[in-house]
Amino acid sequence: MNPLREIHRDDHLLAVHKPAGLLVHRSPIDRHETEFALQHARELNGGGHVYPVHRLDRPTSGLLLFARDPDTASAVGGAFMAGEVGKTYLAVVRGWAPEAGLIDHPLREHATDRRDTSEQPLREALTRYRRLATCELPVAVERYPASRYSLVELRPETGRKHQLRRHMQHIGHPIIGDTNYGRTRHNHYFAQRFGGSRLMLAAIALRLVHPATGEPLVLAAAPEESFLRVLSIFGQDVVTAAATPGWPGDDGAGSGAAGAAAAGICPGDAADAAVIGRQG
Repeated sequence: MNPLREIHRDDHLLAVHKPAGLLVHRSPIDRHETEFALQHARELNGGGHVYPVHRLDRPTSGLLLFARDPDTASAVGGAFMAGEVGKTYLAVVRGWAPEAGLIDHPLREHATDRRDTSEQPLREALTRYRRLATCELPVAVERYPASRYSLVELRPETGRKHQLRRHMQHIGHPIIGDTNYGRTRHNHYFAQRFGGSRLMLAAIALRLVHPATGEPLVLAAAPEESFLRVLSIFGQDVVTAAATPGWPGDDGAGSGAAGAAAAGICPGDAADAAVIGRQG
């Protein structure tokens, strides 16, 4: 069975939902792996070549876009590199994140060769975030008698490696399930409670100009079941809203279940908007 879920197809583009744990293509870091999203996308394309135009980390689930011809690959890949493609993610993080903000914190790129020990230069890295829901669980995961969590929307404005994961760690709200930048005790709690560990980061939307028509193209994909299951800590309204492609929308409000989810769950949580400043 093909693990990819087709989201959109036209003469030039193929968009799919990639499950967590699947590599996009071969990597020198994971030489032993034999299964890749690229292979399964070719199957969906009738065996014809497809070309990945951006990257999605192995533990991240969600929207993955392929071009169906080299010219489209060049055009769309260039748009990603130029920051002309809007990207939206959902993440579950430790603590009650501020209501909204911009993380302006330069990052060093990881060397592609692990044997390279030279220090990489700092590069600009910007991430906008917005809190969608909060909860407090009566569980002493660390030294406090209760544990707080937030569901946040993340919109990276640059494309550094592990940018969202590193930025959320930087502001003190690491993503649940992140074995590199997260908190071990919280990761273990969620793994035990939900019967398996995963990075709680999902790519849910892409906004770009179609390379052939010149028209705006908005692609949206609801998170997979393993992600939605964890969202139950925020209540059923949040699960229902998140399972709707296109939520939370540009204003984060909406109506009905989506509106209730965006308002948050825990009364009295009224953090002000924040801007996290540049640090060297």
